[in-house]
Amino acid sequence: MQHIPTTNAANRLDRLPITTFHKRTILAVAFAYFFEFADINTFAITAPVVREQWGADVNHVAYVTSLSFVGMFVGAVVAGGLADRLGRKQTLTLTTLWFTVWSFACVFAWDIWSLGVFRVLTSAGLSAMTVVAVVYISELFPSAKRGKFQAYAIVIGICGTPVTNLIASAVVPMSDWSWRLVYLWGSLGALFLFFVRRLEESPQWLEARGRHEEAEAVLTRIEAHVTAEHGPLPEPQQPKPKGPPAKPGLGMLKDKKFLYPTILLSVLWITQTIGFFGYSSWAPTLLAAEGVSVEDSIFYVALTTVGAPLGSFLAAMVTDRFERKWCLVVFGLVIAASGLLYGLTFTPVLIVVFGFLVNLFERGYTALAYAYAPELYGTEGRSLGTSIAYGLGRLSNAVGPLMIAGVYNGIGYQAVFMVIAGTWTLGALVLAVFGPATRRRRLAAEAAAGAGAKPVTATP
Repeated sequence: MQHIPTTNAANRLDRLPITTFHKRTILAVAFAYFFEFADINTFAITAPVVREQWGADVNHVAYVTSLSFVGMFVGAVVAGGLADRLGRKQTLTLTTLWFTVWSFACVFAWDIWSLGVFRVLTSAGLSAMTVVAVVYISELFPSAKRGKFQAYAIVIGICGTPVTNLIASAVVPMSDWSWRLVYLWGSLGALFLFFVRRLEESPQWLEARGRHEEAEAVLTRIEAHVTAEHGPLPEPQQPKPKGPPAKPGLGMLKDKKFLYPTILLSVLWITQTIGFFGYSSWAPTLLAAEGVSVEDSIFYVALTTVGAPLGSFLAAMVTDRFERKWCLVVFGLVIAASGLLYGLTFTPVLIVVFGFLVNLFERGYTALAYAYAPELYGTEGRSLGTSIAYGLGRLSNAVGPLMIAGVYNGIGYQAVFMVIAGTWTLGALVLAVFGPATRRRRLAAEAAAGAGAKPVTATP
């Protein structure tokens, strides 16, 4: 094997304990997540009121929702390329600003189509930010702990969903125009700029780009922070000789090591997207269409989303302790059962209970998937592979809302939730049969990191 220059970034990061540096990074990403989760369902929340004011029907809602997922696909794929070219930190900043600017534009929409255009542009930024944040955390945290802290970021971030829904339940009924305040709230994610200067670029990305001096400078700063808090560090495991890295880009699709996980993860995200957004995007509208008042439908959905942060916390407890693949399978099957039972009842208490369980396990599923997906790639393919799979998942829901509308109009309310349960079951079965296990690799990295020969103090 040809030896190429390296700063040994992955092994040096793997042997670090969690410090203020890591917690500050998670807090910044969690803030961006908070407003991403706050913004992602704002159209679903305001759709019942918009229908009344602008004379829109269920099909109009379906078109806007479908096009928003096309925007998510474009945003994810573009962000994957930008993150490889510009870096993880800069792309995370740009994508966060993008979705907040267009969320602010939604405040001034004058009809269903202008709102639709603004929502498509907002959705592109939401998906783009998510892809980059997932990769960023994966590359900065020790492999044995990254799943837990990815989930912790979502525990904080996911609170944006119930907070936004509760705010919406209070402000939407206030007046004919007050629904616009929901979008104004979503635009506050621009305050992420206050966190940016305290963040570091991914040294693994810098190393993969051949920018070894910059990677060394970042690693030295991080190690100095860690040494100041925890004392001397053990020697990192020595890097294994590698050949020249694959050139980033779509040409990597010819590589089976890249193509296989991309196909698998595409199935994971397609079934997750249709299954969850089929539920969350339509629950308020379908309840209202079935005779539940707009105010009650928004309030019921707001109560169910309280389960979301608890689900992310549950994921944090199991993600590094058990095999992530099997956690995803179990969570997916529980969501399928809970979603089906949700559609079989009109009793308010049971609507809230089963909706709570859907939100609890789905957000746990998402946190697990965010940690699982980047582990299936090397550094040079991580951003692109994650973005393609995630983007295809979002693109699949361009037809999802139209499918849901067709099922609802042609068969009925309960059939919608049977379809949703079926998508979750399919995803769980595919993952159970074809999904690679990753826990043994993480345990090996943790053991190697803990077996450092002797302490070494980082140079400030």
